[in-house]
Amino acid sequence: MAAKGAGMANKGPSYGMSRQVQDKIDSKYDPELEQILVEWISRQCGPGVGKPEDGKMGFQTWLKDGCVLSELINSLFAGDKPVKKIQSSAMAFKQMEQISQFLNAAEKYGVTKTDMFQTVDLWEGKDLAAVQRTLSALGSLAVTKDEGTYNGDPNWFFKKAIENKRDFSDEQLKAGKNVIGLQMGSNKGASQEGMSYGRPRQIL
Repeated sequence: MAAKGAGMANKGPSYGMSRQVQDKIDSKYDPELEQILVEWISRQCGPGVGKPEDGKMGFQTWLKDGCVLSELINSLFAGDKPVKKIQSSAMAFKQMEQISQFLNAAEKYGVTKTDMFQTVDLWEGKDLAAVQRTLSALGSLAVTKDEGTYNGDPNWFFKKAIENKRDFSDEQLKAGKNVIGLQMGSNKGASQEGMSYGRPRQIL
C-alpha cells in the first residue's frame, strides 16, 4: 500500500502540483473586492496612504510593509490606538512585525481567527485572497459596530448578524456583546444574558 502511495506522489514534477494549488488560491482573489477595499482604506486613512497600482501585485506592494494596515486598524479605534508605532522600513523582519501588529489589533477589534490571514500570505504573496477576507471581515465589523469610526459607504460590507439586531436593546447588546461576539447568527436562541450553547467558546 505504502509503495503504491509513494509511486503516485512521484508522478510528474512536484512543482506542477503547487503551481496548480497556487492558481486555485489566486482564482479566489477578487478584483472587484480589491477596488472596494482600496477605496475604503484610502477614505478611512486619508490621502497619506496613497493608492496602489491596479491588480494583485499592486495591492500586495501597497500593504506589504504593514503601515497602511496599521493606519487602517488605528482609524477604527476611537480611543487608544492599538498600534503604537507605525514605521515604514525596508527590512523584511520590520515589515512582518508591522503586519503582525495589525493582525493582533484586528483580533482585538473582533476579527475571528478563521478570518485572519497569516503574515506570509501577504508578505510573500502566498494568499492575497485571505488578506482580502480579513479586510472584508474588518469592514463588516466596522459597519456593524457603528461606533462612528467607519468612514465609507455602509453598503460596501454587509453587516454581521443584522437579522437579529432589532431583537435586542442597546443595553442588552452591550451586556452580551463580549459573550456573543459578532458572529453571524450566534445570537439566535440566545437568552437574556446573551449566552448561547452549542457554540464554540469565544477566545478573547
